[in-house]
Amino acid sequence: MKVKVQAVDFKADKELLDFLQRKMDKLDQFYDKIIDGVVYLKLGNKSDKDNKVSEIKVMVPGDEFVVKKKAVSFEASIDLCTESLRRMLRKKNEKVKTHAIVE
Repeated sequence: MKVKVQAVDFKADKELLDFLQRKMDKLDQFYDKIIDGVVYLKLGNKSDKDNKVSEIKVMVPGDEFVVKKKAVSFEASIDLCTESLRRMLRKKNEKVKTHAIVE
């Protein structure tokens, strides 16, 4: 899957980008018609413990899913986002399959 990454106010290292790409590629298992994804990585309030914010937007035909999560690390927030997206994409896939059978 094609993923665009925007790191706000910092430079994302190669390890983080590779981790993100692996997680996003796994989403294709749950819904194979994903067009592309956009990821925003931001540093939140410095006084908060959970100040790493990941926002992932996934475009599929006729729909768009957006998930935003905060955690202690970017890896943890990406995990939370992709887990939520996995559930959403699985529901979308089941709905599409059910709708196709009915027609």
